[in-house]
Amino acid sequence: MKQEAIQCCVVECDLPLDATYWNKQYESKTMGWDLGQVSPPIKTFIDTLQNKNAAILIPGCGNTYEAEYLLQQGFTNITVIDIAPALVENLKNKFADNKNINVVLGDFFEHQGNYDYIIEQTFFCALPPTMRQKYVFKMHQLLNTNGVLAGLLFNASFEQGPPFGGTQEEYEKLFKASFKEVVMQPCQNSVPDRQGQELWIEMPKCDTLTSTIIQIEGLTCSGCAAEVTEHFMQLGNVFNISISTNLKDVLAVTMEKPNIEAMQAALAYEPKYKISI
Repeated sequence: MKQEAIQCCVVECDLPLDATYWNKQYESKTMGWDLGQVSPPIKTFIDTLQNKNAAILIPGCGNTYEAEYLLQQGFTNITVIDIAPALVENLKNKFADNKNINVVLGDFFEHQGNYDYIIEQTFFCALPPTMRQKYVFKMHQLLNTNGVLAGLLFNASFEQGPPFGGTQEEYEKLFKASFKEVVMQPCQNSVPDRQGQELWIEMPKCDTLTSTIIQIEGLTCSGCAAEVTEHFMQLGNVFNISISTNLKDVLAVTMEKPNIEAMQAALAYEPKYKISI
């Protein structure tokens, strides 16, 4: 059964999706998302990559069969990051003698680096939907000039998560302008259990635009958010606005650093709306 559409007054997911939560999943081996192999669409993508020295990041890496495959194919600059200590300890032991992979224990949203490719495999869907704007911002920040975000998103909705799903229409609005020449299409070679439920994404970073996360106060429903979005989009220099489902974070894509004063002035019709960086 699919989730009912969210209409108004969305609250944050109350699941504690933190290091403790994910650590327990690995310790108890309750990992229904784990394929036990490199995902076929990602394997196909890796086979097209020519530069074996490209800097590659896999966030929320899990057991990281994708990294194993990259190593088998001769790639030399791989970073994997996960928030679960038990998992990361196992990975560090597994790859202890391999200088071509860097295993990091930490929060992806605090990670620093520069990458040519970021591979998405069950990380986006593990995050509460309230964090999706921050996800786009961080991906844009971590990618090099002409860097590419590639991988899989669920093209399905679920009663509860994780995993958290969505639709192609939602994703296109979310990633719009932060990335260029966006490829987003149904997968033709998903594993049997995920046939018809996955979208392949391949999105080069847009280097001419800036992505910024802005905090907003005073929004109470999706209708308010739509109205605020419309007012922001009427400003010059704004190419996309996406507001998180908890009505607190605004992803603003602009030609240069956003003009907070102008954005606040655009909301003068409702004094309770306050924005800040």
